[in-house]
Amino acid sequence: MFWTVTLSLLQGFGQTLKLFALTLLFALPLGLIISFGSMSKFKPIKAFSRLLVWVIRGTPLMLQLIVIYYGPGLIGATAARWISEGAAGSFFTWIASWHVFDRFVAVLIAFVINYACYFSEIYRGGIESISKGQYEAGQVLGLSKSQTFFKVILFQVIKRIIPPMSNEIITLVKDTSLARTIAIYEIIWNGQAFIKSDGLLWPLLYTGIFYLLFNGLLTVVFGKIEKKMDYYNC
Repeated sequence: MFWTVTLSLLQGFGQTLKLFALTLLFALPLGLIISFGSMSKFKPIKAFSRLLVWVIRGTPLMLQLIVIYYGPGLIGATAARWISEGAAGSFFTWIASWHVFDRFVAVLIAFVINYACYFSEIYRGGIESISKGQYEAGQVLGLSKSQTFFKVILFQVIKRIIPPMSNEIITLVKDTSLARTIAIYEIIWNGQAFIKSDGLLWPLLYTGIFYLLFNGLLTVVFGKIEKKMDYYNC
Protein backbone atom coordinates (compact mmCIF):
# COMPACT_ATOMS: atom_id res chain seq x y z
CA MET A 1 0.00 0.00 0.00
CA PHE A 2 2.88 2.34 0.81
CA TRP A 3 4.31 2.09 -2.71
CA THR A 4 0.89 2.54 -4.26
CA VAL A 5 0.43 5.74 -2.29
CA THR A 6 3.96 6.92 -3.08
CA LEU A 7 3.52 6.37 -6.82
CA SER A 8 0.20 8.22 -6.74
CA LEU A 9 1.73 11.13 -4.85
CA LEU A 10 4.71 11.23 -7.21
CA GLN A 11 2.30 11.51 -10.11
CA GLY A 12 0.51 14.39 -8.40
CA PHE A 13 3.81 16.01 -7.47
CA GLY A 14 4.79 15.93 -11.14
CA GLN A 15 1.76 18.12 -11.87
CA THR A 16 2.77 20.38 -8.98
CA LEU A 17 6.30 20.76 -10.37
CA LYS A 18 4.92 21.47 -13.84
CA LEU A 19 2.74 24.28 -12.51
CA PHE A 20 5.62 25.62 -10.40
CA ALA A 21 8.12 25.66 -13.26
CA LEU A 22 5.77 27.22 -15.83
CA THR A 23 4.62 29.86 -13.36
CA LEU A 24 8.22 30.95 -12.75
CA LEU A 25 9.03 30.83 -16.46
CA PHE A 26 6.29 33.33 -17.30
CA ALA A 27 5.85 35.28 -14.04
CA LEU A 28 9.49 36.35 -13.59
CA PRO A 29 9.77 38.29 -16.88
CA LEU A 30 6.16 39.51 -16.68
CA GLY A 31 6.82 40.83 -13.19
CA LEU A 32 9.79 42.82 -14.48
CA ILE A 33 7.60 44.35 -17.20
CA ILE A 34 4.92 45.27 -14.67
CA SER A 35 7.55 46.83 -12.40
CA PHE A 36 8.76 49.01 -15.26
CA GLY A 37 5.12 49.99 -15.82
CA SER A 38 4.75 50.89 -12.15
CA MET A 39 7.80 53.15 -12.40
CA SER A 40 6.90 54.59 -15.79
CA LYS A 41 6.72 58.35 -16.20
CA PHE A 42 3.76 57.82 -18.57
CA LYS A 43 0.89 58.20 -16.12
CA PRO A 44 -1.73 55.93 -17.82
CA ILE A 45 0.70 52.99 -17.86
CA LYS A 46 1.82 53.70 -14.30
CA ALA A 47 -1.80 53.95 -13.09
CA PHE A 48 -2.83 50.73 -14.86
CA SER A 49 0.18 48.78 -13.54
CA ARG A 50 -0.34 49.92 -9.96
CA LEU A 51 -4.10 49.27 -10.15
CA LEU A 52 -3.43 45.74 -11.41
CA VAL A 53 -0.94 45.08 -8.62
CA TRP A 54 -3.34 46.51 -6.02
CA VAL A 55 -6.25 44.33 -7.20
CA ILE A 56 -4.20 41.12 -7.46
CA ARG A 57 -2.42 41.58 -4.13
CA GLY A 58 -5.65 42.59 -2.42
CA THR A 59 -7.72 39.55 -3.40
CA PRO A 60 -7.20 35.85 -2.60
CA LEU A 61 -5.52 33.65 -5.18
CA MET A 62 -8.35 31.13 -4.80
CA LEU A 63 -10.87 33.79 -5.85
CA GLN A 64 -8.70 34.68 -8.85
CA LEU A 65 -8.63 31.02 -9.90
CA ILE A 66 -12.41 30.80 -9.77
CA VAL A 67 -12.91 34.07 -11.65
CA ILE A 68 -10.47 33.16 -14.45
CA TYR A 69 -11.89 29.66 -14.92
CA TYR A 70 -15.61 30.28 -14.46
CA GLY A 71 -15.77 34.01 -15.20
CA PRO A 72 -15.98 33.94 -19.02
CA GLY A 73 -18.72 31.33 -18.94
CA LEU A 74 -20.76 33.16 -16.32
CA ILE A 75 -20.45 36.47 -18.17
CA GLY A 76 -21.39 34.82 -21.46
CA ALA A 77 -24.37 33.01 -19.95
CA THR A 78 -25.66 36.23 -18.39
CA ALA A 79 -25.25 38.16 -21.64
CA ALA A 80 -26.91 35.35 -23.62
CA ARG A 81 -29.98 35.59 -21.38
CA TRP A 82 -30.15 39.34 -21.98
CA ILE A 83 -29.72 38.99 -25.74
CA SER A 84 -31.56 35.80 -26.56
CA GLU A 85 -32.05 36.41 -30.28
CA GLY A 86 -29.85 37.12 -33.27
CA ALA A 87 -26.14 36.74 -33.89
CA ALA A 88 -25.22 38.56 -30.68
CA GLY A 89 -27.14 36.01 -28.63
CA SER A 90 -25.35 33.15 -30.41
CA PHE A 91 -22.03 34.85 -29.79
CA PHE A 92 -22.60 35.16 -26.06
CA THR A 93 -23.89 31.60 -25.90
CA TRP A 94 -20.59 30.51 -27.44
CA ILE A 95 -18.72 32.59 -24.85
CA ALA A 96 -20.72 30.81 -22.14
CA SER A 97 -19.17 27.49 -23.20
CA TRP A 98 -15.69 28.71 -22.32
CA HIS A 99 -15.90 27.21 -18.87
CA VAL A 100 -14.92 23.86 -20.41
CA PHE A 101 -11.50 25.07 -21.62
CA ASP A 102 -8.41 23.42 -20.21
CA ARG A 103 -8.31 23.64 -16.42
CA PHE A 104 -4.54 23.65 -16.23
CA VAL A 105 -4.33 26.67 -18.54
CA ALA A 106 -6.78 28.55 -16.30
CA VAL A 107 -4.69 27.72 -13.22
CA LEU A 108 -1.47 28.72 -14.96
CA ILE A 109 -2.91 32.08 -16.05
CA ALA A 110 -4.08 32.82 -12.51
CA PHE A 111 -0.75 31.86 -10.96
CA VAL A 112 1.32 33.78 -13.51
CA ILE A 113 -0.67 36.99 -13.08
CA ASN A 114 -0.72 36.67 -9.30
CA TYR A 115 2.98 36.00 -8.84
CA ALA A 116 4.03 38.46 -11.56
CA CYS A 117 2.36 41.21 -9.51
CA TYR A 118 4.16 40.14 -6.32
CA PHE A 119 7.47 39.81 -8.15
CA SER A 120 6.96 43.26 -9.71
CA GLU A 121 6.92 44.88 -6.29
CA ILE A 122 10.11 43.05 -5.33
CA TYR A 123 11.76 44.17 -8.57
CA ARG A 124 10.56 47.74 -8.06
CA GLY A 125 11.87 47.83 -4.49
CA GLY A 126 15.24 46.50 -5.61
CA ILE A 127 15.61 48.91 -8.50
CA GLU A 128 14.53 51.95 -6.49
CA SER A 129 16.90 51.03 -3.66
CA ILE A 130 19.92 51.74 -5.89
CA SER A 131 21.16 55.29 -5.45
CA LYS A 132 20.71 57.71 -8.35
CA GLY A 133 24.41 58.48 -8.09
CA GLN A 134 25.21 55.18 -9.77
CA TYR A 135 23.04 56.06 -12.76
CA GLU A 136 24.77 59.43 -12.96
CA ALA A 137 28.17 57.75 -12.76
CA GLY A 138 27.17 55.56 -15.70
CA GLN A 139 26.28 58.64 -17.72
CA VAL A 140 29.62 60.25 -16.86
CA LEU A 141 31.36 57.13 -18.18
CA GLY A 142 29.46 57.49 -21.43
CA LEU A 143 27.06 54.60 -20.90
CA SER A 144 23.48 54.73 -22.12
CA LYS A 145 20.61 54.16 -19.68
CA SER A 146 20.19 50.55 -20.81
CA GLN A 147 23.95 49.88 -20.58
CA THR A 148 24.06 51.40 -17.10
CA PHE A 149 21.15 49.23 -15.99
CA PHE A 150 22.47 45.93 -17.37
CA LYS A 151 26.17 46.46 -16.62
CA VAL A 152 26.06 48.36 -13.33
CA ILE A 153 22.65 48.16 -11.68
CA LEU A 154 21.22 44.74 -12.57
CA PHE A 155 23.51 42.50 -10.49
CA GLN A 156 23.19 44.76 -7.46
CA VAL A 157 19.41 44.54 -7.80
CA ILE A 158 19.58 40.74 -8.10
CA LYS A 159 21.64 40.54 -4.91
CA ARG A 160 19.10 42.63 -3.00
CA ILE A 161 15.99 40.84 -4.24
CA ILE A 162 17.18 37.25 -3.75
CA PRO A 163 15.94 36.93 -0.11
CA PRO A 164 12.39 38.25 -0.73
CA MET A 165 12.23 36.48 -4.09
CA SER A 166 13.20 33.17 -2.51
CA ASN A 167 10.42 33.60 0.06
CA GLU A 168 7.85 34.16 -2.70
CA ILE A 169 9.10 31.19 -4.71
CA ILE A 170 8.87 28.89 -1.68
CA THR A 171 5.36 30.22 -1.07
CA LEU A 172 4.55 29.40 -4.69
CA VAL A 173 5.44 25.75 -4.07
CA LYS A 174 2.84 25.58 -1.31
CA ASP A 175 0.27 27.65 -3.17
CA THR A 176 0.19 25.13 -6.00
CA SER A 177 -2.10 23.09 -3.73
CA LEU A 178 -4.84 25.65 -4.51
CA ALA A 179 -5.01 24.23 -8.03
CA ARG A 180 -7.32 21.55 -6.70
CA THR A 181 -9.95 24.30 -6.36
CA ILE A 182 -10.80 23.68 -10.00
CA ALA A 183 -9.97 19.96 -9.95
CA ILE A 184 -6.32 19.88 -11.00
CA TYR A 185 -4.94 16.57 -9.77
CA GLU A 186 -1.87 17.82 -7.94
CA ILE A 187 -0.26 16.09 -4.97
CA ILE A 188 -2.75 17.26 -2.29
CA TRP A 189 -5.66 16.08 -4.43
CA ASN A 190 -4.06 12.66 -4.84
CA GLY A 191 -3.35 12.41 -1.12
CA GLN A 192 -6.87 13.46 -0.21
CA ALA A 193 -8.32 10.89 -2.61
CA PHE A 194 -7.17 8.07 -0.28
CA ILE A 195 -9.38 9.46 2.48
CA LYS A 196 -12.44 9.05 0.28
CA SER A 197 -11.48 5.72 -1.28
CA ASP A 198 -9.75 3.88 1.59
CA GLY A 199 -10.40 5.96 4.68
CA LEU A 200 -6.66 6.64 5.09
CA LEU A 201 -5.42 9.94 6.47
CA TRP A 202 -1.68 9.29 6.40
CA PRO A 203 -1.29 9.71 2.60
CA LEU A 204 -2.47 13.30 2.98
CA LEU A 205 0.03 13.90 5.78
CA TYR A 206 2.67 12.12 3.70
CA THR A 207 2.41 14.88 1.07
CA GLY A 208 4.08 17.22 3.58
CA ILE A 209 7.36 15.32 3.15
CA PHE A 210 7.40 16.10 -0.57
CA TYR A 211 6.91 19.79 0.13
CA LEU A 212 9.55 19.82 2.86
CA LEU A 213 12.15 18.09 0.70
CA PHE A 214 11.54 20.31 -2.32
CA ASN A 215 11.50 23.52 -0.28
CA GLY A 216 14.65 22.35 1.51
CA LEU A 217 16.33 21.93 -1.87
CA LEU A 218 15.24 25.42 -2.94
CA THR A 219 16.55 26.86 0.31
CA VAL A 220 19.98 25.32 -0.32
CA VAL A 221 20.01 26.57 -3.92
CA PHE A 222 19.08 30.13 -2.95
CA GLY A 223 21.64 30.06 -0.14
CA LYS A 224 24.38 29.21 -2.64
CA ILE A 225 23.19 31.93 -5.02
CA GLU A 226 23.35 34.49 -2.21
CA LYS A 227 26.94 33.48 -1.39
CA LYS A 228 27.96 33.82 -5.04
CA MET A 229 26.33 37.24 -5.23
CA ASP A 230 28.35 38.45 -2.21
CA TYR A 231 30.82 39.73 -4.77
CA TYR A 232 28.39 42.55 -5.51
CA ASN A 233 28.57 44.33 -2.16
CA CYS A 234 26.14 47.24 -2.12
